Amino acid sequence: MRNPTKALKFSPSTRVSIAGDKWYLNAKITYPGARAEGLLMNVRMVNSVFEDTNRTDFDPEANTDKFVSQIPDYFVHGVRAFTVNLQGGMPGYEGAVNSAFSPDGSLREKYLKRVRRVIETCDQKGVVVILGCYYQRQDQVLKDAEAVRTGVVNVVRWVKKNGFTNILLEIANEFEHSGFDHAILGTAEGQVELMQLARETAPDLLVSTSGLGRGTIPESVARASDFILIHFNSALLEDIPAKISALRGFDKPIMCNEDQKVDEEAAKAAELCVTNGASWGFMHRDVNQYFPFTFSGHKDDPAVYGKLKELTTPGTNCP
Repeated sequence: MRNPTKALKFSPSTRVSIAGDKWYLNAKITYPGARAEGLLMNVRMVNSVFEDTNRTDFDPEANTDKFVSQIPDYFVHGVRAFTVNLQGGMPGYEGAVNSAFSPDGSLREKYLKRVRRVIETCDQKGVVVILGCYYQRQDQVLKDAEAVRTGVVNVVRWVKKNGFTNILLEIANEFEHSGFDHAILGTAEGQVELMQLARETAPDLLVSTSGLGRGTIPESVARASDFILIHFNSALLEDIPAKISALRGFDKPIMCNEDQKVDEEAAKAAELCVTNGASWGFMHRDVNQYFPFTFSGHKDDPAVYGKLKELTTPGTNCP
């Protein structure tokens, strides 16, 4: 049984920061000497903390245990960030109720214990957590826009209270998605407001929000973000360089944190991103996100993790 006072004794060992358009961990540039130097290669593991209050045949704690046990293997293969979401992601079926938020925007401690376990394990390993607040299909849990605002403030305060320094905050996953009911979550104006609210609550916390899978983001959102989050699910390989180039003028790190391509196509997407100066994020939808969730380290997709290791290892296949 976990010690309820453990969070008070937590001492962070990993601090994420940005200098220019490069990523740093503990004031050292990521992947020094590798092709991916200054980038943050990541994997979407939003359902590593999943629960469904409608199910009795699923053990959320065991699910998180399985993911946590594989973090060292993902790390060895070049992963330095995982996306985790407080409302998870599409589990492959409709009707799931999966939310760390109560209707008024307060946080559910039982859910947060799993999230804390992931964050602390990542911190000790030297890995960042891209912590998402809201997900389409689940924002309906919150009763109104004020509850949405309260939820953001509560998440930021929770991060500060626990002393986590390996967190990047993602306000919403694909905020333009039609699955959001609350207007504040479905518009660029709403995202800018929520990012500003998060920043007012914790000025040192790096904040962003992600757009749809075509690899674009509204200008107002890009300007308000500390780093630019894009998804490449529907982007063709040949279009990736131009999509990255279109965002370079903001002089901020560009990060894809969701691409559902697999095998050799995904490996090529990762290489294209690195070649063009952007971090890449793998979403192995059918393995890691769809029920029943599987976490097997690099065995999830050997082609992808082999490429990530190549791109993040100094002196390996350098152009």
